[in-house]
Amino acid sequence: MAASQTLQLSSLNNVEILPIQVIDIEENKIQEPAVDEFDYSQRGQWLRAAVLGANDGLVSVASLMMGVASVKNDIKAVMVAGFAGLVAGACSMAIGEFVSVCTQRDVEISQMKRDKRERSLESDENDEKLPNPGQAAVASALAFAVGAVLPLLAAAFIKQPKVRMAVVFVVASVALVAFGVVGALLGGTPVVKSSARVLVGGWMAMGTTFGLTKLIGIDHGMQI
Repeated sequence: MAASQTLQLSSLNNVEILPIQVIDIEENKIQEPAVDEFDYSQRGQWLRAAVLGANDGLVSVASLMMGVASVKNDIKAVMVAGFAGLVAGACSMAIGEFVSVCTQRDVEISQMKRDKRERSLESDENDEKLPNPGQAAVASALAFAVGAVLPLLAAAFIKQPKVRMAVVFVVASVALVAFGVVGALLGGTPVVKSSARVLVGGWMAMGTTFGLTKLIGIDHGMQI
């Protein structure tokens, strides 16, 4: 009898030890994935403003310069048009981003007032987390200007019209790929897919602007 009781107690002890080991393993499995996780959506706001601003500046000014070059061989006309596009586009981006972020800020403040009327002590901390319209406007304008200045620099020192348009096209294409790669790496998205999307979109914009402007210029006798 004593031997059988000893065996039962030892078996019970073995049964009690096993669940503790399983729990430890399960806890380790649950805690392991949290180490490598990273929320790329936190970069969404400033990444969108920077990448879109630079891309818009590059595509807009390059397309504008190619459109003017399709009907005028004068480098002065091409450069003036490109510079005007840079200034107008940067101002437009700044104003648009300022209005957009102001609207977002107003919505967030209204929501905070509805949700936390009784917790007034946390208002200062929440204000620090709100988006800044001024910073967003300046960032968008600078990003647009950075993208827009690339085709201007590419065409500034080339006298032959056809070579000038080819250089602008090549420089714009390389910059579009670079913007696509940077945006993909920072956003954690596929590099090839993002780069191809940006590149094809830029080609479509430049080709459409060049073709339509040349067609209108020929019909109205504007080509020189």
